[in-house]
Amino acid sequence: MNTQQTQGVSKLRSFLKNEDYLAIIIGFIIISIASVSIITSSFDFTALKFATWGKDKSFTEIWSLKVLVELIRTFLVLGVFFIVGAYFKGYDTKKYLKAFIGLFVLSIIVRLISAEYTLNRYLEWAFFALAVGLIIANTIGVPNWLKPAIQTEYYIKTGLVIMGFSVLFSNIVNFGLYGLGIAWVVTPLVMLFMYYFAKKVLKMKNEPLIITMAAATSVCGTSAAIATGAASKAEKDDLSMTVSISIIFTVLMMVFMPIIIKAIGMDELIGGALIGGTVDSTGAVTVAGSTLGKLGETSAILVKSIQNILIGFIAVAVAVFFASKEKKKNVEGTNNKVKFGEIWHRLPKFILGFFAASLIASFVVQNLVGYETLASINSTLDQYKNWIFVLAFTSIGLETNFKEIIEKFQGGKPLILYIVGQLANIVFTFIAAWALLSGVIFEIPTLKI
Repeated sequence: MNTQQTQGVSKLRSFLKNEDYLAIIIGFIIISIASVSIITSSFDFTALKFATWGKDKSFTEIWSLKVLVELIRTFLVLGVFFIVGAYFKGYDTKKYLKAFIGLFVLSIIVRLISAEYTLNRYLEWAFFALAVGLIIANTIGVPNWLKPAIQTEYYIKTGLVIMGFSVLFSNIVNFGLYGLGIAWVVTPLVMLFMYYFAKKVLKMKNEPLIITMAAATSVCGTSAAIATGAASKAEKDDLSMTVSISIIFTVLMMVFMPIIIKAIGMDELIGGALIGGTVDSTGAVTVAGSTLGKLGETSAILVKSIQNILIGFIAVAVAVFFASKEKKKNVEGTNNKVKFGEIWHRLPKFILGFFAASLIASFVVQNLVGYETLASINSTLDQYKNWIFVLAFTSIGLETNFKEIIEKFQGGKPLILYIVGQLANIVFTFIAAWALLSGVIFEIPTLKI
């Protein structure tokens, strides 16, 4: 092998060792297999989703041969890809396999708990994944043999690449400038307000935590927090705290916002948009919006879907912002222009996979196979994404120490920041929704329901 070939192999190994690029590769392979499966109907690639139990079905009644087959398939698909990825990252694959089996068993427990009827109505799997991990980490401790599989960012990045395939730009067309006005104008305003409030009023110094919490509040909770946390180099405890606060308030808002909207007689279209723009989780938005009626549900989902498109753009903006601050800090008194290389170094590369998946789904796949087929593909991908995120959130819990979180709580400042930011988010979103959808200033849009 000559020098040029050796350098080529070395570059390839370096490329495959990079977690972001591995996440993109694994994400796109899973997207491709799911797409071929649905379009050709030649094989089944369905990942397991446990049926809800505790009301019409008992726990034992949700099990069947089909469920076991789908469970084994889910384990094999994720296990094979993540083990191969672990190999390229330089991990001992035997140790990783043993650890991955343990983590996957914990994920099964999480999915079963979250499928219970009452719990399923109010809490998502992310809450239980964090809870299971936290309980283990802060009681008996994490066994050494399980630690090789605790790779939070690896799972998060892969899940977000797959999620990108469901973030469709066509949603902008469905709600037009109305949706853009509510989702894309309010979001940066809320982020700027929270950053200013945290720095000037609360005197918080942890900027990665501030920006991660601002993104979680103004965009879509955990997904935005993950992407922004990666771009700002937030610590795992910062992410864990943000996700925990976001999940708690998502549940409260999902339950109480529809009640308040109905009690004050708010228009269904405006109420749905308000829910879509302020409730952090897409799943919670759907549930809360549906209680208003079909129009409210459609309005809520469209606003949230348009808002989700911002995840990638915000991650890029955050990378530029922190690269600029780093440049100013390190090179005082010189030309402080940030070079592209510095932004590229800080930018989480998996966001490029997120963008690519979104663009391919929106402008290629949807035009070739139609919206219904694309929706079927995303239905399959959604469960793989959920399983991967369960691995990620369980890992976050396993890595989190209560004492360290309490130390970072800074006398409740992060909680105050979230509450004040969310109140501002509600006020700004309502003003935008009323201005655009009340019919006083602009013509009321007609939505397909």
